[in-house]
Amino acid sequence: MKNNHISLTALVASTLLLVQPVSCTPAPTQKGERKTRHELFVKPEVTSIPYRIPAIATASNGDLIAVVDYRFSREDIGFGDNGRIDLHARIGKNNGKRWGEIFTLAEGRGGEATSVMEVGYGDPAIVADRESDRVMVISCAGNVPYIRGTRNNHLLMTRFYSNDNGQTWSKPEDISEHIYAQFDHSTLGHARSMFVASGRIMQSRTVKVGEYYRLYAAVLVTLENGDWRNFVLYSDDFGQRWGVLGGVNQTAINVRSDEAKVEELPDGRVLISSRAQGGRNFNIFAYSDVAAAEGKWGELAFSGAENRGVESKDNACNGEIMILPAEDIQTGEKVHLMLQSVPFGPDRWNVGIYFKALRSPADYATAEDVARNWERGYQATTLESAYSTMCWLKNNRLGFLYEEGTYNAWEGGGYTIVYDSYSLEEITSDRFRYRKE
Repeated sequence: MKNNHISLTALVASTLLLVQPVSCTPAPTQKGERKTRHELFVKPEVTSIPYRIPAIATASNGDLIAVVDYRFSREDIGFGDNGRIDLHARIGKNNGKRWGEIFTLAEGRGGEATSVMEVGYGDPAIVADRESDRVMVISCAGNVPYIRGTRNNHLLMTRFYSNDNGQTWSKPEDISEHIYAQFDHSTLGHARSMFVASGRIMQSRTVKVGEYYRLYAAVLVTLENGDWRNFVLYSDDFGQRWGVLGGVNQTAINVRSDEAKVEELPDGRVLISSRAQGGRNFNIFAYSDVAAAEGKWGELAFSGAENRGVESKDNACNGEIMILPAEDIQTGEKVHLMLQSVPFGPDRWNVGIYFKALRSPADYATAEDVARNWERGYQATTLESAYSTMCWLKNNRLGFLYEEGTYNAWEGGGYTIVYDSYSLEEITSDRFRYRKE
């Protein structure tokens, strides 16, 4: 979401994109030379209905489920005159080597809608339960832009379930009030507008309260005073009910915030990575009571060029963070490898993946430790490109889904959505490999 309508930095970045040199055909290194690359949702012409906002998950049976916006409106959800957006999906087999046909997960009705929720659905976030065939998508819905929301008239949050690894889906349920009401008595003020950031909803590897492992989802919230702040939602029943991690009286990111993602550190603490101009804002939540989801957020730290961090030059863009067990190929040392995708830049071009080896707890003791000394890894594309997300495959490779100006530029309101997969050796230039746990 919020790429051309909400933040000033995004407006500037979008303007800069228009003056970039545009390639009418894919870069030769991007198409035809990688057998793992698939153009899943294609925008062949500027006049074609564009795609945006990728989300992907690996189901318990190994299938991949990719979900994206199909933007009849050519704008972010809530903008335009009764702007219709559908959610389109595809299912990948054999670790993404074969993909089924595009199907409609949710159909917006635009000006023909009989309710606000039916106008459009956009910005999907997805999670697949590792122990069952259940999959959940949360998306925005309605006809109110995020920036214009009020407590009683705002962008909606809808939930979809699949109980067969993404083959069939439930009708949308509006879960907005359940979450908004929790902020009504916050010392920071009520929530005027909010949405779950698109891409990957994180499922804990360690915390299980009841039948399911805990879910984490980052939300961007406009508070009563107009401040944009990040919070993290959690759920212990696979998304039926949600709470706010640490409560509604403390923020995860306490400066001007944007779309964010969540990951779990090797010691079980919760890491948030929030979009910022030129890089990322990081912070860490430490539990005082895991079962009750009580604890405290630390002090945030910016990661960018000045601390050899995650530099997204001249842009702010949604990306994905993931931590994996790995091994130093040269020494055999056991480490954890942190990955963060962003457009390398300048502007929204050259999407790729940064990496950082966590060799000891000192490398992630504080947000400041997390923020510094990253390394630039694999570059997925040399073209205009923006949002990206990840999943881990059953064959121990990284599934990567991203927006690319494959056949034409941003003009027309969107991109082609490309899938590829990489080994850790490819991402790190043969310095690290996956360590199966």
